[in-house]
Amino acid sequence: MSTPSSETVDAFHRGRFHLVQPKGRGHRAGMDAMLLASLVDAQGPFRLADLGAGAGAAGLAVAARLEGAAVTLVERSAEMADYARKSLALADNAHLSARIGVIEADVTLTGRARVAAGLADDSFDHVIMNPPFNDAGDRRTPDALKAEAHAMTDGLFESWIRTAGAIMVPGGQLSLIARPQSIAEIIAACGRRFGGLEITPLYPRAGESAVRVLVTAIKGSRARLELRAPLTMHDDPDSHRFSAFVDDLNNGRAAYRRR
Repeated sequence: MSTPSSETVDAFHRGRFHLVQPKGRGHRAGMDAMLLASLVDAQGPFRLADLGAGAGAAGLAVAARLEGAAVTLVERSAEMADYARKSLALADNAHLSARIGVIEADVTLTGRARVAAGLADDSFDHVIMNPPFNDAGDRRTPDALKAEAHAMTDGLFESWIRTAGAIMVPGGQLSLIARPQSIAEIIAACGRRFGGLEITPLYPRAGESAVRVLVTAIKGSRARLELRAPLTMHDDPDSHRFSAFVDDLNNGRAAYRRR
């Protein structure tokens, strides 16, 4: 398939799905999206919302691994939502596209505006999110599309997790990936909406500081927070090869299950 020079078609999960992405600009999906998708583990049919989905990498990864997943990609940027639609139109994704839809909407909408946008209360069993993670005070990229995907705003986790709580059924699972610096905000935003938080730090190598945290929580749970054993990306200090389990997560061969 030929593509415009401004975009690429990239294979994920060793070709089980493909993604149309902007070339040389904007946010390009990678390991973060695949690790986020690995946090979803379900038997039978279920409904999943991918908030801030971009081109749809994490949502498509869930659908490719779990045949019971009905996925809604929620993206504010009209341009990125269009990339998600292009991805669904690929012949290579024909086996998935009937189970995936796109909603062009701001994740922070509330009340009637949110419902009118297609995000009704108690509609999803799982919600996943990979919110913008750069502090607003960090040096901003001149790429406006990338800046929108990467730059945090005040109260981001509160507004995104509030929406997740509203659209999810009781007992549903929230999953997210973020920087370790955001842990306090995530816990505060979960508040009484979500309990049973499980936080897993992700380290590049032994002896190095964590670069990401994987977080899951259950709507309405009163279970206490649990800090899980860390994941290490690279076993060999001199190699960029992923450790075996992280490679399995990254390529959709395994799920990172809750305890």
